[in-house]
Amino acid sequence: MRPKVIILRGPGTNCDVETAHAFFQEGAAPETVHVNTLRKNPALLKNYSVLCIPGGFTYGDDISAGRIFANEMMLFLKDVLEEFIRQDKLILGICNGFQVLVKTGILPDMDFVQKVTLGRNSSLKFEARWVWMKTEQASLWTKGMERRVISLPVAHGEGRLIAGETVLERLEKGGHVLLRYADEQGREAGYPYNPNGSARRIAGIVDKTGRVFGLMPHPERFLYEGQHPFYGYLKARNASVIPWGRLFFRNAVAYVKQESGT
Repeated sequence: MRPKVIILRGPGTNCDVETAHAFFQEGAAPETVHVNTLRKNPALLKNYSVLCIPGGFTYGDDISAGRIFANEMMLFLKDVLEEFIRQDKLILGICNGFQVLVKTGILPDMDFVQKVTLGRNSSLKFEARWVWMKTEQASLWTKGMERRVISLPVAHGEGRLIAGETVLERLEKGGHVLLRYADEQGREAGYPYNPNGSARRIAGIVDKTGRVFGLMPHPERFLYEGQHPFYGYLKARNASVIPWGRLFFRNAVAYVKQESGT
């Protein structure tokens, strides 16, 4: 049985097809669903094991990135989202989806109270580049990548994680930080290695259970070796090229299958 994944899209979403492809390749049954469809019939959400909000520029990122989509979810879908979370299902937010998750308050605490935001890049420009990150801890999402240095592309104008020092300390001590920008050796480094100026170089966080995950880089854009910009260079030197993005989707599907006994 293929676990059912809902790829929730809205006006301006532009990574839904690639994200659905990633889940399908790893054994899931993804369905792209417009937010208006879910608003008309919120009970549809109970049919899925994974909720994914993909990247893009929902509602043109008017007001701020992901804000209108987040407000829509809070106003019309909060009850079914709370039920979805209580059932220990998985939620993934990529780029714009990450922005939505923090602005609804689903991340980091699943209490629908916003504590973190993703603001304008410190460079004051859109950043589209490949970045290095270090996985900070073991997680259902990072199985096979524990404490490794991985590479994924970013493409955003508002990806700088911002929070007060008290919240940042709690994220660190509570094991919420899953991905941190680094150089190719996994060391602390500033711009351009930290492409947006995120506090403490944070690139992705999870909730306390580890089942809700948001990240700014795009795993759906690195599913095959040849997508890496240095693929030819590395292969010519017999270096391995691991499509790290694919593992996030593989791990999510494996987790659902394990939990359901399929």
